[in-house]
Amino acid sequence: MAAALLANTLYSVGFVLEKRALTSLPEVTIRQPVKLLGLVLRSPLWIGGSLALAAGFGAQLAVYRTLPIAAAQGIFVSGLVLLVLLSARLLGEETTGRERYALGAILLALLMVVLSLKEGSDRVSRDAPYQLILLVCVPSLAAGVWLYGSAERRTRHRHRMPTTGVEYGVAVGLLYGVSSLAIKGVSSYLTSTGLGSAVVGLLRSPYPYLLLFTGAFGLVMSQAALQRCRASLIVPVCTTVTSLYTAVLGTLSFGESLPHDPLRLALRLAGTVLAVAVLLAMPKHDPAPQPPIGAKELTPP
Repeated sequence: MAAALLANTLYSVGFVLEKRALTSLPEVTIRQPVKLLGLVLRSPLWIGGSLALAAGFGAQLAVYRTLPIAAAQGIFVSGLVLLVLLSARLLGEETTGRERYALGAILLALLMVVLSLKEGSDRVSRDAPYQLILLVCVPSLAAGVWLYGSAERRTRHRHRMPTTGVEYGVAVGLLYGVSSLAIKGVSSYLTSTGLGSAVVGLLRSPYPYLLLFTGAFGLVMSQAALQRCRASLIVPVCTTVTSLYTAVLGTLSFGESLPHDPLRLALRLAGTVLAVAVLLAMPKHDPAPQPPIGAKELTPP
C-alpha cells in the first residue's frame, strides 16, 4: 500500500512537471521525434519530471509483487485527485463541472473495485503464457497508434473545435496498459533465485521488448499530447484506460481469478462498467472561446 501511494505521488508530480516544462517549449510533434527529444532533454524541469516518473515505475514494480492486478489499479487511480489539485495549483488549469463529476464517478467506480478485494483470498499470479500476452498486447499497440494518428489528422482541420484530449488519452492509455502488463511480467522475474538465471529468463520473454516499444512511442506521443491538452483531463483519461485495461486483461492473462462471492463480484464488474461508461460520456471538445464582453461581432458587408 505504501509503495502504491508513493507511486501515485511520483507519477502526479512527474506529469505536472513535464507539462509545466512543455508549456515553455516550441510546439512539438510526433512527426519530428528527434527534435522533440532534443527540446525536452535541454529542459531541467522536464528532466526532473521524467526522473519522478522513473521512480514511480520502480515503486510500481514493488506493488505488482505483493498485490493482485485489480487491487493495484484501484489504488493507482486514486492518485487522480492529487493530479487535479496539482494541475490547478501549479498549472492554472480549471476543470468544468461536468468533468469534475466525471472524475468523481471514476473514483467511485475504482473504489468499488477496491472494495471487491479481500485480503488473503485474491491470488497474486507470477507468470502468463507468452503467446497469450502477445495476442493481447500486439492488437492493443496497433489500436493505440492508429487512434493517436487519427486524432492528429483531425487536429489539422482548419475549422475543428478545440479538443479536450480524450482521444489522445485513450491512445496513450492503451500503450501504457501494455506497459503495465509488461511491468507485471518483469516483476515475476524479481522473485527468481539467482541473478543470472533471472536475467536470461527475462531476455527470453517478450516483456523487455514490449517495455522498449511502449517506452519509446509512449514518450513521444504523451509529450506531444500533454503540450496540446490539459494535464488535468488527458492524464485522468489515460490513467483510467490504463487501469481498466490492466485490471481486466491482466487479471485474465495472468490467471488471477475473479471473486467467487456474489457481492464482491458485482462490485468489481459494476465498477468496471461505470468507469467505462463515464469515459465514453466525457466531452470530446472544449467549449469555443467566448468573445470579450462588449466586443462587436463582425459581419460581412
